[in-house]
Amino acid sequence: MTEQLAPPCPVRGAEHPRQIAGAGTPDAAWQAWAGLHDLPPIATHDLVTPGQRAIIVAPHPDDEVLACGGLLQMLAAQDTRTVVVAATDGDASHPGSSIYPPAQLARLRSRETAAALHALLPAGRPAPQVIRARLPDGDVSSQAGALQTLLEQLLRPGDVVFTTWRHDGHPDHEACGHAAAMAARLCGAAMVELPVWTWHWAEPGDQRVPWQRARRLVLDAETLQRKRDAIACYTTQLHPDPSTGQPAILPPHVLARLTHPYEVCFL
Repeated sequence: MTEQLAPPCPVRGAEHPRQIAGAGTPDAAWQAWAGLHDLPPIATHDLVTPGQRAIIVAPHPDDEVLACGGLLQMLAAQDTRTVVVAATDGDASHPGSSIYPPAQLARLRSRETAAALHALLPAGRPAPQVIRARLPDGDVSSQAGALQTLLEQLLRPGDVVFTTWRHDGHPDHEACGHAAAMAARLCGAAMVELPVWTWHWAEPGDQRVPWQRARRLVLDAETLQRKRDAIACYTTQLHPDPSTGQPAILPPHVLARLTHPYEVCFL
């Protein structure tokens, strides 16, 4: 996740644009909204049936865990072959930093992903294959065609693609969503979208969010703890940068909205 590179992304014709700014909607507001708890449940085998592959398209290192760290564990438990496509290396998350220059940041974030995927899965479970597209962090939209081509070469009919929602508010998240949707349609694959920054700018009952398509994947206590352990591996994102004075990319109030005992997806 690269919050500094996520300028306001307006919805055309919408009275209230999606903006990633400030602290966002408090998690307490989401927890108090009955509509979230009343979303229809869904099971992993309903999302990905035996024999299907799961392709996770992550805009930045950490999005694969923030969006669907619980799902990744459940896919492994049912022996689903899973591939993570890392759209960017996340090397622009700390602009101007003397501690995290881009080249070093790209190496560190790649290692964080490997550590996080290892932390997610019990011993003996193989980690997902990771394919790195190395698109420009913060400007995936300029290379969306290249990402779509990569996905068209990877996808097979019957695959299930999971990626960030096409209206998530972050330009890289939205570009990944659009590229994945096009590739999935052309290849005969299914598409499932995942809200990440939506929890920041949206409000309970927000009419800009397709709640009618939303489903809840329930996480048990062990699965949720493993997800939290995996998030803890992204150390570059969890602490302020003293060289620039920038706060953590993933402060506690952001993590609170992404570590509920369930994950939400849009079918």
